Amino acid sequence: MNRLDPLVLGIETSCDETGIGIVRGTTLLSNTIASSMEEHARYGGVVPEVAARAHLEELVPAIHAAVAEAGIRLTDLDAIAVTSGPGLAGALMVGVGAAKALAVALGKPIYAVNHLVGHVGADLLRNGAEHADEPLEYPTIALLVSGGHTSLLLVRDLVSDVELLGETIDDAAGEAFDKVARILGLPYPGGPEIDRAAQGGDPRAIRFPRGLSRPKDMALHRYDFSFSGLKTSVARWVEQRQDAGETVPIADVAASFREAVVDILLTKAVAACVDLGVPRLLLGGGVIANARLRALAEERTTAAGIALRIPPLSLCTDNGAMIAALGAQLIIAGHEPSTLGFGADSTLPVSEIQV
Repeated sequence: MNRLDPLVLGIETSCDETGIGIVRGTTLLSNTIASSMEEHARYGGVVPEVAARAHLEELVPAIHAAVAEAGIRLTDLDAIAVTSGPGLAGALMVGVGAAKALAVALGKPIYAVNHLVGHVGADLLRNGAEHADEPLEYPTIALLVSGGHTSLLLVRDLVSDVELLGETIDDAAGEAFDKVARILGLPYPGGPEIDRAAQGGDPRAIRFPRGLSRPKDMALHRYDFSFSGLKTSVARWVEQRQDAGETVPIADVAASFREAVVDILLTKAVAACVDLGVPRLLLGGGVIANARLRALAEERTTAAGIALRIPPLSLCTDNGAMIAALGAQLIIAGHEPSTLGFGADSTLPVSEIQV
């Protein structure tokens, strides 16, 4: 095995996107994503059984597409990397099963890795990465925001020391976007729809609550998030206007809701940087595509003297390239492969980087 610059294929199936990525060390060779989002749109959210079936249908074509784009043969690979968790159990099982079959058929080692830590690993990839020539420094604070996860991590070392500082205690930020979009009559997925609806709206029109931000909450949940109360507050505000026969100002509601989410995310992330003396913040996850989140992150981090890192948007959503990147780093660091006895773990803790 080439341990200096390993050629790794990564498989990611933790939710509704079938991601296959191929990297050579930190160089991105291909990043193929097949999304089943349209199939879930009719239900207004991800249906686990639908996601698992979609992965079964898309995995083989996606692998062929990724190999063709990378210009390699499967036999050229040094290793296979796969998301073991966290995520949807059925969806994870499809990816894990495929990765094991591929590893056995090719006689290649397999690395079962953590989905959330993979999002941090995406920042290492070259070929279009904004920070390609600036290696990721440690320690760093990572804010991961997606439809299934909202987590704040302290990354002392990508392959050996990642600590969970806080996470959502109810809805993830992406889930809140989906639910509020439904309240406003906007289609799924809610993130981009809220972003579009908020254009021209006044983010100060309505003061929606910032969850877990009161002094007593900060004492117990300084780095945790809560969006359930915010979602309920939006629903009640809209219902009151509708019951009164008034027109709901969708742009103002969307902008005010988005501002509340972004404000609390960055307030806690910047607080973690300041409290722990870590002048670096990395953003990851699909919700990072939100324009206001990126703009306010630049503003807040600049004011606090914190270096901000955001991988290309194509590497922020769930993808196989980030899993391959993490696998490659484990190989470079001298970690042994996973045994074939590992399984899908929907609640895999972030401290377990490799299974």
